[in-house]
Amino acid sequence: MNMPNQTNVTTLGLFEKRIEGDDCLMMLAQQRFQQAGMGAEMHAGTPEQLERLLKFRPSEDSPVVVHLPRDFNLAVDTSRTRILEFASRFAGLISGMVIHDHPALATQQANYVEVAWNLDDELEKINRCPVLFVEYAAGLEPAAFVEFFASIPDLDRIGACIDIGHIGIRQARAAYASSHRGEDVCGLKSQPTRLPQLTPDIEIAVQTGAASALETVQAIAALKKPVHFHLHDAHPLSTANPFGVSDHLGFQAEIPLAFEYHGRRKLSPMFGPEGMAKVVGRALPSMAARGVSFTLEIHPTFERLPLGEASSLFSHWTDKTNAEEMNHWLDLLSRNHELLKQAIKAASLDQGTAVL
Repeated sequence: MNMPNQTNVTTLGLFEKRIEGDDCLMMLAQQRFQQAGMGAEMHAGTPEQLERLLKFRPSEDSPVVVHLPRDFNLAVDTSRTRILEFASRFAGLISGMVIHDHPALATQQANYVEVAWNLDDELEKINRCPVLFVEYAAGLEPAAFVEFFASIPDLDRIGACIDIGHIGIRQARAAYASSHRGEDVCGLKSQPTRLPQLTPDIEIAVQTGAASALETVQAIAALKKPVHFHLHDAHPLSTANPFGVSDHLGFQAEIPLAFEYHGRRKLSPMFGPEGMAKVVGRALPSMAARGVSFTLEIHPTFERLPLGEASSLFSHWTDKTNAEEMNHWLDLLSRNHELLKQAIKAASLDQGTAVL
């Protein structure tokens, strides 16, 4: 979904094949993204991989952001060369590129600032160049992440990618550890007998994580630079993610408990729809010339959903389990996309800006 007028807001979803199967899964994703009006964030390690993925682009004018390999490092010459290759080859075809930050971003900030200026000069030479977004991923102090972007205010082709789940979990861990002798709150999910006693402290840590994410959003937004978001929910006690992490949940996820807490046997996630709406509300004032974009970076849960009208895509499959798991994931993304659109509309009306 791209909404021009006074606010330039782009919404995307994680677009890749995380479930085993042939290219019919990507055709299903293409169809579901078209129906939802979502752009696509694609993971690609080489230009050839991205070219292949772009064949499944939801539509010709769908916005695309490419997530480059996690080992790309802004301070490394070969990484910058490969970034420039992607930028040059796909200029006008993609709107952004995402790389991860690294611990040295904080400890060697002067060097990172220098190479960012040099890279921005090279990107400026590329007509219709995509923006390079550096994602919060290495567990830095959020203040150090903000400080880096505050030191490059004039670089319009390099912006921040704020991953609210990464920040939230990092800060929840730090908050809990500071009052529990260094214990990792995420490790408590495997210690169910301790949870009834510790849940109040866990929930305080969760609230601290959400508050820190919002503070980081507001600080980055104030810089008036291009901003990209990875949106997903999180909770230290979550075991729903099949990849073993505590985040990348949908915003309507709930955390089951084996006991009652405040009259329920479930906990709410760190953000929920209301928290996500707060993030959007703090992001919209950051409108720069290139606007702001949101990717729903929610992982599959490997539940199943019947294929319905898309079943003809898989007529040659004898076992449609994986297709139905893919369909469920795409439905999860679509439902969260509706929540995101509602949040954008509400935030835009509050600020007197227009969206479609």
